[in-house]
Parts: sequence; C-alpha cells; structure tokens
Amino acid sequence: MPEGMQEDIQKDMHKSTRQNSAELADFIYDILDTQSAEDIVRLNLAGKSSIADVMIVASGRSNRHVSALSDYILRGLKEIGLKKLGIEGNKQNDWVLIDAGDVIVHMFRPEVREFYALEKLWSVSPTSDDINNP
Repeated sequence: MPEGMQEDIQKDMHKSTRQNSAELADFIYDILDTQSAEDIVRLNLAGKSSIADVMIVASGRSNRHVSALSDYILRGLKEIGLKKLGIEGNKQNDWVLIDAGDVIVHMFRPEVREFYALEKLWSVSPTSDDINNP
C-alpha cells in the first residue's frame, strides 16, 4: 500500500463513523422530541472519550414516561437494524441508559438528573491549575 494511503483510509473511516454517529444521534433525538422528552441535551464526545461519539441526556416526567421513552428508542433502533443494544436501569426507570454503540442515551426522572448532573460532568475540563491547587 502506498505511503500515506493507509492514513487517508483511516481518516475517511473515522469521518464516516462520525457522520453515522451524528445521523444515529439525530434519529434518537427525533424520537425523544416526538415522545415529549424534556430538556434534551446532546453532548459531542468525539475526541474526548472512547466510549461514544455522542451522548444524549433527556428527562421523562415520571418513571412510566422514562420507561416509555426507552421503549420507543429501543423499538426505533431495532427497526433500523441495530440489534446489539445495551440497556440498564429499565427495572426502576429512575435512570435508564441505552448503549447504541457510538451514541449513549441517558434518560432520567428530573430529580435524579439534577442529582447526577451528567451535563456538568462532561462539560468540565479542568486546567492544570485546578488539578494542582485543589
């Protein structure tokens, strides 16, 4: 393989993955929006984490609403061909996590979301001064 060609292929594959994860995130966001999820936030994790490219955080009004939102997302993802999905928390439905590969979805009841404050956790980028001077 000519020099530099492998790098170009890897860059194209990474770009394609980002594009696919953006499309998947749009698809999930639309489901949440259509089903009246509240305070939907989309966090770009590309280059910040190896767990996913996008994290979506949303609230449901009650345990039942959180459960329904997760069911709608799971059905939608299965309809587009995603079979290997991870799901946690769907027994209590205070906090449900759906792992769709490059997109992670967290759905909370409002008070649970406020307690964990994931958006703040992922938006904080400590400087060396913050680390050295607690």
